[in-house]
Amino acid sequence: MIAARDLRLRAGERTLLANASFELRDGAFTAILGPNGAGKTTLLRTLAGIRAADGGRVFVDGVDAASLRASARARCVAHIAADELFLEQLTVRDVIATGRYAHHRWWEWRESARDAHCIAAALEATGMTNFEHRAFATLSSGERQRVWLGMALAQEARMLLLDEPTSHLDIRAAQEILQLLRAQTDAAIGVVCVLHDVNEAAAFADDLLVIGHGALLGFGDAQRVLNTRALEEAYGVEMERTRTKSGALRLFTTVPEVRGSRARGRPPN
Repeated sequence: MIAARDLRLRAGERTLLANASFELRDGAFTAILGPNGAGKTTLLRTLAGIRAADGGRVFVDGVDAASLRASARARCVAHIAADELFLEQLTVRDVIATGRYAHHRWWEWRESARDAHCIAAALEATGMTNFEHRAFATLSSGERQRVWLGMALAQEARMLLLDEPTSHLDIRAAQEILQLLRAQTDAAIGVVCVLHDVNEAAAFADDLLVIGHGALLGFGDAQRVLNTRALEEAYGVEMERTRTKSGALRLFTTVPEVRGSRARGRPPN
């Protein structure tokens, strides 16, 4: 579990988050929502221990994250960012294998039987076994996201923190990635995911964390938060809510009437 207590984040002179307290549960899918520039990536990096908080504290399983060595933190929390780079000549297996570095001293890397097992399991879980000898540079965006996830699974962390894993993906690839992430919660792995599409969050998340205007605007059960005014306050637009035949909640922005035409809704993203 990751817990924040009176967390404060700043970007220069601008406050991104002030005095926010919340707990991210093991085995739950938490989606972080908010407008561009609200601080979603900064928050994720702070929770991962990559960036220091500007105030307050972050705890990992009850231990102050600031007191943890990087290797110890990496065995608990895996951070996956869409802009991370690897050398083009690395194979898929090579990239996934880097997730095992947290379990070795930096000067004595030698693949163990446990490493091989975890790498093979990660390849299988992400459907990339047949790609293991492919160069990472030759993969599509969706395939690359599967490799990022495989790297995190090989790391054996109990919390996965992902920054926009569906960015630049088509609908099918995005759904496949979210389904893979959702499946990890069945193994008691927590997933914390920055998303832009509100309806992706509605479909897959257990909990929502909504930030905007320097504040934590909503946190908790996804269906409850989606039915509050937190999203309208965050994005500054009106939203309509409806249920599909299957009972799924869908949200649409209310488009202002233009030149006498009837107002139409569109899914927010």
